[in-house]
Amino acid sequence: MKFKGTKSYISTEDLSLSVNAAVELEKPLLIKGEPGTGKTMLAQEIAESYKVPLIEWNIKSTTKAQQGLYEYDAVTRLRDSQLGDERVKDISNYIQKGKLWEAFEAEERVVLLIDEIDKADIEFPNDLLQEIDRMEFYVYETKQTIKAKKRPIVVITSNNEKELPDAFLRRCFFHYIAFPDRDTMKKIIKVHHPKVKEKLVKEALEIFFDVRKVPGLKKKPSTSELVDWLKLLMADDLPDEILKNRDPSKAIPPLYGALVKNEQDVQLLERLAFMTRREGNT
Repeated sequence: MKFKGTKSYISTEDLSLSVNAAVELEKPLLIKGEPGTGKTMLAQEIAESYKVPLIEWNIKSTTKAQQGLYEYDAVTRLRDSQLGDERVKDISNYIQKGKLWEAFEAEERVVLLIDEIDKADIEFPNDLLQEIDRMEFYVYETKQTIKAKKRPIVVITSNNEKELPDAFLRRCFFHYIAFPDRDTMKKIIKVHHPKVKEKLVKEALEIFFDVRKVPGLKKKPSTSELVDWLKLLMADDLPDEILKNRDPSKAIPPLYGALVKNEQDVQLLERLAFMTRREGNT
């Protein structure tokens, strides 16, 4: 079975090839790209395409690699021993399984998503090298080795907040999700808004890509933000002419809050509009 995207996820040919290559090579698929380009959703859609469960491990700045394997709650065991609890005789009662353990012990193949790995400490990827490579790890407290019953499809996402170690990169199959071109964007919009008018899409895309081209923009609007913006435009039933014949003095698009997400970018667009008005009046 080959991944080709799903009804709710438009996959380019390059992306589909990368997914299938990673599955064939049994290597983790490392996905990078701008925020909002569908990296996390890709793992969800791979699971949907293969009809297998998805296990998500959402990484935070405080996440440690060990948490993905297991955690031993020594404090609770000590407290229970002081209370005379019979559970203390079995140390496994105080072992909390992590997401890798869940994926390894699954009876069927699963998709394991390690989401936003670059949020964690720089040592985090290195600390997982052996476990992801060998698909096994050792539990010292119970003296048991946990081996993957079925090798999971591992998808790792990164927003490039930190550089990943070379040793980790060597073990992955890498793909960068390029920002969609207009034709791909139209297909994505059609998936999310099948009844949207083509004229509205055309005018909205003109404004969207114009905003993205503005030099000095702190945060460029993403695919997901375009989808949200179109939803609002459709809900408000704005006439197409409002977008096509937009008054430059308005500075920024209607319902801009779906596209522009900080005051610096709002001020930048307003300054550019002011300069455009001055040039037009001279």
